[in-house]
Amino acid sequence: MRIVAALGGNALLRRGEHPDAAVQQHHVHDAARSLAELVLAGHEVVITHGNGPQVGLLAAESETDPALTVPYPLDVVGAETQGMIGTLLVRELTARLPGRSVIALVTHTEVDPHDPALRRPTKFVGGQLTDRQARLMEAERGWTTARDGDRLRRTVPSPRPVAITEMPAIRTLLATGTVVVAAGGGGIPVVRDPDTGRVRGVEAVVDKDLTAALLAELLDANVLLILTDVTHVFTRFGAGHPGPLTDVTPDGLRALDLPAGSMRPKAEAAAAFAERTGRPAVIGPLDDALGALLGTTGTTVRPQLPRPAVPRTPAPRTAV
Repeated sequence: MRIVAALGGNALLRRGEHPDAAVQQHHVHDAARSLAELVLAGHEVVITHGNGPQVGLLAAESETDPALTVPYPLDVVGAETQGMIGTLLVRELTARLPGRSVIALVTHTEVDPHDPALRRPTKFVGGQLTDRQARLMEAERGWTTARDGDRLRRTVPSPRPVAITEMPAIRTLLATGTVVVAAGGGGIPVVRDPDTGRVRGVEAVVDKDLTAALLAELLDANVLLILTDVTHVFTRFGAGHPGPLTDVTPDGLRALDLPAGSMRPKAEAAAAFAERTGRPAVIGPLDDALGALLGTTGTTVRPQLPRPAVPRTPAPRTAV
C-alpha cells in the first residue's frame, strides 16, 4: 500500500523536555524503527512531520540574536526546521533500511493570500511560558499568546494548505522506490503571484496534519497514518475515566470535545481525508506504526457509509 505517515512535532520533542539536539535524536531514533517496519513490510511510505516546538525555538533565537538587524521570518525558520528534522530522519532510516534511498525534500505549501486565518494567530509554536514571560514577549516582541494546558504558548497564523509545489518531484521519487520525507512542518508557507507565477513566503505556520491529509489525497494514498504520543483518540478527554476509541466515522470524530491545540487538528485532518477519498485514516502511537496500520492499536477513521436505500412498498391497488 501507499502510506502517508505524519509525525507529531510533540512526539519528537515532548512537553517539558529540554530542546537539545540529543533529546530529539533519541526520539527520532525510536520513530525511525517504527517507520522502517512499514517499509520492510513492503509498503510505499511518504513521511511528514510537525515542527511546532522546533520552529518556536529557532524563531526565539532569531529574535534575540544581536547579529541580525531583523529576525528571520517564519517561512525561513520553517525551512530551517525541515532541514534539521529531515536530516535526523534520513540518517536513522538509512541505517535501518540498507540499500534503500531515503531523501528529505524541502517542500513549499501554497496558501490562499485571502485566507482569514492569516489574520488570526491560533497555531501554537515554541515551548511553554509563564504568565510573566508571556506578557513580556507580548510587550517587547508583539507576540500573541494563548493558554495551552496550565501554561501559555506563542500563537501564529495557520492558513489552510491549498497546493504542494513539489508534488511532481515527490511522485518521481516514489516511482524509483525512494522513501520520501516531505512537507515537514506543514510545508514552507507561500503565496503565488497570479501574474508572474512566482511564490513568496508568508509569516505563518501551516498545520502539519491538514497538509498531510492533502499530501495523502494528492498521492492517492491507501491510508493516512497520523502518529502521535498517545495510543488512541479518547472520549471524555480530561475526565476521570477516558475511553479509547478504536473505530469512528468522521461525523462521530467531529462530535467529540477534543483539545483545540493538539488532538482536534489531527481529528479534522483524518476526517477530511476519509470523507474526500473514501479511504481510512488512523490516529495512533508513534512507536507502533505497523500496529496502527493493521488495526491492533490506534483509532481508525472510516468513511461514512451511505444509508442503504429502503425499497418502497407499492400501495395496494383498489378495485374499481
